[in-house]
Amino acid sequence: MHPEDLQRLVTLRMPFGKHAGTLIADLPGPYLAWFAREGFPEGQIGWLLALMHEIDHNGLNELLEPLRHQD
Repeated sequence: MHPEDLQRLVTLRMPFGKHAGTLIADLPGPYLAWFAREGFPEGQIGWLLALMHEIDHNGLNELLEPLRHQD
């Protein structure tokens, strides 16, 4: 993981599916858990979804708050 991956979670939006347009960091836990069970997509979006799932599953969402408020 790179520090910029965390920044991407609060700036990139889900490009497809039920929650298209939602920031990756704002995706609901059950949606992330579904990907964990069914398989994450390939590429950067899959990596970011897996990272967000780990953050959410371990209750670490508050770690992203300072990144949301950067200029």
